[in-house]
Amino acid sequence: MNFARINGVLLHYRLAGPVGAPVVVLVNSLGTDARIWDGVISKLAGRYRVVSYDKRGHGLSDIPGGDYALEDHLDDLFGLTDHLGIERFALAGVSIGGLITQGAALRAPERLSALVICNSAAKSGDRAFWTARMEAVLSNGVASIADGIMERWFSPKFRAERTEELAGWRNMFLRCDVAGYAATCATLRDADLRDRIGAIRLPALLVAGEDDLAMPAAQVEATAKAIAGARFENFPGVGHIPSIEAPEKLADLMTEFFKEAGHG
Repeated sequence: MNFARINGVLLHYRLAGPVGAPVVVLVNSLGTDARIWDGVISKLAGRYRVVSYDKRGHGLSDIPGGDYALEDHLDDLFGLTDHLGIERFALAGVSIGGLITQGAALRAPERLSALVICNSAAKSGDRAFWTARMEAVLSNGVASIADGIMERWFSPKFRAERTEELAGWRNMFLRCDVAGYAATCATLRDADLRDRIGAIRLPALLVAGEDDLAMPAAQVEATAKAIAGARFENFPGVGHIPSIEAPEKLADLMTEFFKEAGHG
């Protein structure tokens, strides 16, 4: 396991693939850790140097106090890549990881070669929704929302046919720290990139899941339309986390897209 203290925050990160290869950095979603990318990493690592990390408040990374702003996540991302000596990279994220990807493209486009934004939009939910979510977990714990979260994350087919995997991912969610989860909800409550997203001028692939109840495909598509030249793909029968439900399909699409973007 690898750890780095970035601006006072300990981040857990993982490395895969050949040293010197083009770099791909992967960002996890709310209530998960870097393991959601394992199926994708196994396919990308033959061609790319892959960095995955637990964003603050999740996994083995620190849980700083207070609410987290999008800028905090961006400081972590660029601080970690600076620590690793990575000057330019392709960036991919799921859900809030996709929001972080959008924010990174707006802050430092010169550092990025391509973007993969999965199940994410320039704005996710509204203030009332995220405030209620924060109050629920702070009062009653993440277990109180776990069943509903599984329905929002995973397609009916996945929940019916891959029951042991579902139970495992539910366990991961149950182990998420309440304070870290709520502080990250605050990021989604406060961040709104709709007025800025059109300024992105990088190759961008946006992926949606047809059965995603957390981020409807129409919202992902609307964000894609706001980014000049962006490509949009909607995965049939897939929910909110395609890196879990369809890792090979996602990895193949990412590889094709990176090649088209001139990244490896």
